[in-house]
Amino acid sequence: MPTTKRRFAYLGPAGTFTEQALRSLKESKDAEALACPTVTVALDEVRNGDALGAVVPIESSVEGSVPVTLDELATGSPLMITREITVPVAFSLLARRGMALRDLRSVATHPHAAAQTRKWVAANLPQVEVVHTASTAAAAAGLADADCAWDAAISAPLAAEPYDLDELAARIGDNREAITRFVLVTRPGRPAPRTGADKTSLVAFMQDDHPGALMEILQQFTIRGVNLTRIESRPTGAALGHYCFSIDCEGHVDDARVGEALMGLHRVCFDVRFLGSYERHDGKTPAIQSGTSDAEFTGAKDWLKGIRGET
Repeated sequence: MPTTKRRFAYLGPAGTFTEQALRSLKESKDAEALACPTVTVALDEVRNGDALGAVVPIESSVEGSVPVTLDELATGSPLMITREITVPVAFSLLARRGMALRDLRSVATHPHAAAQTRKWVAANLPQVEVVHTASTAAAAAGLADADCAWDAAISAPLAAEPYDLDELAARIGDNREAITRFVLVTRPGRPAPRTGADKTSLVAFMQDDHPGALMEILQQFTIRGVNLTRIESRPTGAALGHYCFSIDCEGHVDDARVGEALMGLHRVCFDVRFLGSYERHDGKTPAIQSGTSDAEFTGAKDWLKGIRGET
């Protein structure tokens, strides 16, 4: 039975960048934060009604998109993105109390974090072995065990508090501009009102694999002046050559140009899964091309009604 308690799931354990993203949301204030071992489990908590929403990573400026999140949103019971959040990726080197850099022989972290701190580790800890873990927070959590196989963890600074660790070094990432994009996912409902600085996400499934199939999809946006901010192909799992396209575009479903593009996709695709319209994290407003404003779409419809004698 669905819970009546205000609860939000997130990709855990405690101390991840995902928890940091969740904490930044006003929706999560005074609500229970439910750490989940995988993206799939976090989203299933929403699907089965045990959480009001889930915060999961969807895209990194360094490592690209998170495939499991894209695939989970494209399949299973429908879900909807209602918010996006970005978090600067600022890694810290954490260790048990009393440890020093010279004492370290092994450091654990997630493979993505290892890739983003490789130069710093080589320059400052040439003696250490790097061990891969399921998440950066799992590396920090492991240090609570006296028999832990590693001496330190590369993790989000947030992980120092719950696991009682010292921060031996801060901001050790090789790319100081790195950010990760997270999304708040809920059960489907009416999208929030448009703000003028919105983004729409969807998944388009091809009818079949044929020459020009991708062009047919892209044309629905191009001819209506809708700019894409991300498009990626993902296998559907049905058979080789069967793909869907995960897409983010500028604008809101209530914008005429975006609504018309979605209707066009519905005509040429096997299926279209609407994943939500929500305010952009950066507040950027799209450039509206001549002929694609709401007023111009309305004017064209009124003109056609006149020709048909419907006015």
